[in-house]
Amino acid sequence: MKTEEIKALETNELVEKIAATVAKYDQMKFNHSISPLANPSEIKATRRDIARMKTELRQRELNK
Repeated sequence: MKTEEIKALETNELVEKIAATVAKYDQMKFNHSISPLANPSEIKATRRDIARMKTELRQRELNK
């Protein structure tokens, strides 16, 4: 997910998106531990997307 896409989301949408992405990340890690994923770099990309979203949410909290 690009930074511009994240900034375009409303705050409540961003919180929901973070929760959904974290659930997806946990499921990916669990599936990878059982049988290797076809593309394990997706785990890294998902983790970084979560970090980008949390950073934007924190920026919004500080700017209020």
